[in-house]
Amino acid sequence: MANIRTRRETGCLFLDFRYRGVRCREQTALQDTPANRRTLESLANRIKRELAKGTFDYALFFPDSPRAAQFAAPQTASPRSEARADSSTSLPASTGPVPTFGEFAETWFDENKPRWRDTHAETIRGTLDQHILPAFRARQLGEITRADLLAFRGELGKLAKKNGDTLSPSRINHIMTPLRMLLAEASERYEFVTPFRNIKPLRLPKLDIQPFSLEEVHRILDTVRKDWQPYLAVRFFTGMRTGEVNGLEWKHIDFDQDLILVRQTIVKGKLENTKTDGSMRDIPMVPAIRAALLEQRKLVPEDCPWVFAQRNGEPISLVNFTNRIWHPLLRHVGLTRRRPYQTRHTAATLMLGSGENPEWVARMLGHANTEMLFRVYSRYVPNLTRNDGRAFTGLVSAGAAIRPGTPAPEGTLPASLTMLSRPQLEALVRSLSGQSKEDHSHGD
Repeated sequence: MANIRTRRETGCLFLDFRYRGVRCREQTALQDTPANRRTLESLANRIKRELAKGTFDYALFFPDSPRAAQFAAPQTASPRSEARADSSTSLPASTGPVPTFGEFAETWFDENKPRWRDTHAETIRGTLDQHILPAFRARQLGEITRADLLAFRGELGKLAKKNGDTLSPSRINHIMTPLRMLLAEASERYEFVTPFRNIKPLRLPKLDIQPFSLEEVHRILDTVRKDWQPYLAVRFFTGMRTGEVNGLEWKHIDFDQDLILVRQTIVKGKLENTKTDGSMRDIPMVPAIRAALLEQRKLVPEDCPWVFAQRNGEPISLVNFTNRIWHPLLRHVGLTRRRPYQTRHTAATLMLGSGENPEWVARMLGHANTEMLFRVYSRYVPNLTRNDGRAFTGLVSAGAAIRPGTPAPEGTLPASLTMLSRPQLEALVRSLSGQSKEDHSHGD
């Protein structure tokens, strides 16, 4: 690829590219203006196409250049291999030798490992060793093309898991993410255009959540073994993530202030900091949660640090809970089989359905903003709250009744006013009264 650069001394444009492993700079007399850049971009694109096809003729493009004679000698390499070498884009000689993908992958991993959680580093390491390095280890960084990446992604789509299913789009995107990050860093260091440009993640199917209704929640809590009731009550009514509730310690339970302090999580059996900064939060105890935690305090030994523990004193194992308690419980009460994580979705829909402020709900769930709430849960909220336009109709009708000189439609005022809370009604009266004074002052 030919890059367009500017000479500081003259302000003139020049082309900077590599041909047959040599960095070439061809000067022009064009000043750096938008029109001249467009002209040179057209030439640069022609050079790029010829390089890609292996048919670039230096003398044809730059007949007066000293480089033309240098490259006039016949080459033994085939046009295909030459095209491969030239497609490595502009790797300036000043940057030193360009490592192979495998060499740079190790450097990149070691440099980034300190900023990752241990479990995330293990995941990245596994993705590199299992999928990425076998495909690109021996390749030169600059040789990897967009077509190579798309072909690699296509092969991932053909891989089968142990159960025979192919990898999901989400899993494929998670494999491609470290590859994208690695090539982006390499392109910055060795000054070539990352081949990941314009490659978008695979489209994911819309998240299909299956929250429980409040009646189903009570049915589950009334049926489950007594020693599991507090655990499920906390999950259903706080929306804590699985790792957060399993990693909860008594030192993070504040009965004086009625707060659950979410400060850590368990991932793959290891205790770590919360998923994000926003995940570190204080969850207020509603009476049902406080009662559940007080009951749980009686069920565990005094010297056990974990709020919810197994008989051996270790934190609850998600696999054991799911297979031995959760799925049999749902089957017993006649409910559809679903993951324990649906308790979090249940809490979210119940909070929103009760009319809580979405920003407060987002904070309780550990989200940075309300975007996910409206994207994931919006279709469930109308089934739990009045969302059919009657509230707005009541507001307008109440305003018409209170505004001086405007008769309220017959039969609408009492019904509409009962739909407004007292603070809302008082605020509405103050607002309309102020507007009425302003209208009179203008003689309307």
